[in-house]
Amino acid sequence: MYRFLLTPRWWGINVFAVLAIPVCIFMGSWQLSRFEDRVDSHRQQEDRSARAKTAAARPLERLLPVDQVTSGRQASARGRYDTGHQLLVPGRTLKDKHGERQGFYVLTLLRTDGGKALPVVRGWLPGDGGTKADTAKVPAPPKGEVTVTGALQASESQGTDGVPGAGGPAPGRLAMISAASLVNIVPYDVYDAWITLTDTQAPLRAVPPAAAEGSGLDLKAFQNLGYTGEWFVFAGFVVFMWFRLFRRDSEAARDAALGIGVGFEDAVGADGGVRATGGAEAVTAVSRAASGRAEDRQDEGSGEGQDEAARAGKA
Repeated sequence: MYRFLLTPRWWGINVFAVLAIPVCIFMGSWQLSRFEDRVDSHRQQEDRSARAKTAAARPLERLLPVDQVTSGRQASARGRYDTGHQLLVPGRTLKDKHGERQGFYVLTLLRTDGGKALPVVRGWLPGDGGTKADTAKVPAPPKGEVTVTGALQASESQGTDGVPGAGGPAPGRLAMISAASLVNIVPYDVYDAWITLTDTQAPLRAVPPAAAEGSGLDLKAFQNLGYTGEWFVFAGFVVFMWFRLFRRDSEAARDAALGIGVGFEDAVGADGGVRATGGAEAVTAVSRAASGRAEDRQDEGSGEGQDEAARAGKA
């Protein structure tokens, strides 16, 4: 009954199932491992951020370039603030006891002793920074040589969380904090990093450091989890379709063996004999058909005799 499994069609189905199921399971396991790696990285980043808040500050040069290990570490730098290039970074939100509030960062460039400038986010203020009332609240940076300490951050990009699509058209504004954005604004080199101060001047509020890119439970992490489920569903679908096709063909083979669905011409040969492929039901059907034909012949014979008798009586 299962000889249909040896047909070329079923050879192709079996080969496809044998190859597809392991591939789906492998891809699902790989996506799950990617999600677990992101979860572990997120936990490690949280631990590093907690330790960085209490750890002693290190010189900026020792923490560059910024990566997942050095992001959020306390860095210190010494220099003078460039008061002529103070910038506002609009479209930034900050959480407090009242919820999320819209505001802007106050960024001032620190000309270090090494010659390069370090972008320093001195704090956050509510508002949009486009009115005199908002800009009047910004305190002036300290004069003279100062030493700043804050959490080290990597340069932002268009994909960074919180970065708006485009910056404000007014001068003195900055869309995202990066060396690429500042290269056309200031006439000196800028570090490919920035810091957010821990201690700020009133009424500025400290900006908490953001997690390093690729270390948090962002949308990409949950996409990996979704892909994991999809691949396992594909594997289950392959098994389901194989079983459904197998059951359909096995039922058809069983019905053929029992003669279900076989007509008189298929069950009876040209010589009137019953073919060996039929079952008990086929034999019964053929017998009934043969009996019916014999009765029809008898009726036809009796009818012809009666017609001849009637013609003789008339004569």
